[in-house]
Amino acid sequence: MKILLLCNKSPYPAREGGPIAMNMIVEGLIRAGHSVKVLAVNSNKYSVDISSIPEDYRTKTGIELVYVDLSIRPLAAFRNLFSTRSYHVERFISRDLENALIRILQSEKFDIVQFEMLYMSPYAGIVRKYSDARIVLRAHNIEHLIWQRVAATTKNPLKRLYLNSLISKLKKYECSVVRQFDGIVAITEQDAAFFRSSGCWPENSVEKRPVIAIPFGIDPELFRDIDKEPEFPSLFSIGAMDWIPNREGIWWFLEQVWPEIHRRFPELHYYLAGRNMPESLREKALPNVEVVGEVEDALTFMQSKAILIVPLFSGSGIRIKIIEGMATGKAIISTRVGAEGIHCTHGKEIFLADTVDEFVRCISDCVRNKALCETMGRNARNLIFTGYNRDLIISNLVGFYQKIRG
Repeated sequence: MKILLLCNKSPYPAREGGPIAMNMIVEGLIRAGHSVKVLAVNSNKYSVDISSIPEDYRTKTGIELVYVDLSIRPLAAFRNLFSTRSYHVERFISRDLENALIRILQSEKFDIVQFEMLYMSPYAGIVRKYSDARIVLRAHNIEHLIWQRVAATTKNPLKRLYLNSLISKLKKYECSVVRQFDGIVAITEQDAAFFRSSGCWPENSVEKRPVIAIPFGIDPELFRDIDKEPEFPSLFSIGAMDWIPNREGIWWFLEQVWPEIHRRFPELHYYLAGRNMPESLREKALPNVEVVGEVEDALTFMQSKAILIVPLFSGSGIRIKIIEGMATGKAIISTRVGAEGIHCTHGKEIFLADTVDEFVRCISDCVRNKALCETMGRNARNLIFTGYNRDLIISNLVGFYQKIRG
C-alpha cells in the first residue's frame, strides 16, 4: 500500500513523544514493505532543519516540511472566545500547507492518508476533494481530556474560566470530527472507547466509523543489549518540559515529594532530562537534583539510571517514556494517569502512586531493595517485548487499513 502521513511535527528526529510515536509508524510501515510519504508541520515551537535529516530517511519517506507559525496571539485567542471554532485546532490552518498537500495529491495516488493528531483534521476536506484514498485519524490523545485535567489543577480562576471555554469547543470538535474519517486509530483502549461512545455520534446512528486501538510499539532489536550497570540507587525523569502535564508533574514532585525523600536518603540523586528545560528549575538549585536538560541519546541516559519517576496528573494517550523505560528494564513509579493505556500491574511491572505518601513509600521500597527493582525491570521488559512489539502492532494497523478499504 501507499500511505501519506500528515504530521503536526516532523517525525524525525524522534526526540519527544509525538515524533517518536509517528516515527514508529513510518519505520514500521516501510519495514513491512509499504510506501510512505510524509508531509509535516515545521513550526516555531518544534523546528527541524530538513538538511539535518539523513539522506536515506529523506529518500525513503519523501519527507516535506512546511512552516506554520503556531505562536499564540492574544487578540486572536480573545476573539476565539466568541467563536464556535477550537483555537487549538485553528492555529494549524495554513494556506502554504494546504497548497503543498494539494500538489502532492495531484501528483501521487495514495491508498491511505493518515492524519497524525487531531490538529491536522482541518485538511480532511482537501484530501476528499483531490484523492479517493481512505482517510484515517490517528489520535495520540483525547485532546480535550488533557486540557480538562490541566484546568482542574489551575488555581487562577480567570485562566480556569478561559480554559473551560476552550475545552468545551475542543470537545465538541473532537466528537464531531470523527465523522469525517473512514477509520479512527486510537493509541489506547480507553481512548478507543471514547471514540466509540454515543457522545461522538448522533442518537441511533448507523454510520459509526470503525475504531481500533494501536498502541506505541518498540523495535525489540534496539533494546536487546542492556548490559550497562546503572547508578544504583538513583531517580530520574525524562520528557519534554514544554508540555504542560510534564512541567506541572515535575514541579509537584519537587515541591511535595522530594524534600521528604532527600531527608530519608540524603545521598540519593534525582536527574531531570528533557527538551526545553525551564531556567526556573536550574535556578531552584534543590539539593541533589541535577537538571541535565536535553540529552543526546535518551536510551543511553535511561540505561545509566535506576528508577524512573513519572508524576503525571493530567494528559491522555500513552506515555512512551514508560514503555521505553520498561523495555530498558527500569523500575518505574508512576501515577495512575501516567500509566493509563499500558496493560501493567501494580507491584509486578510498575509501582502506582498518586499521593505524596504513596510516592515516598514506593521510592523507599525501591531504593532499599535493588533485587526488587531488578525483578520489576525483568517483568516490565517481558511485558513490552511480548505485548508492544512494533512489527505485530504494524501488522494490526495494516489489517485495519485493509478493512476500511474494503
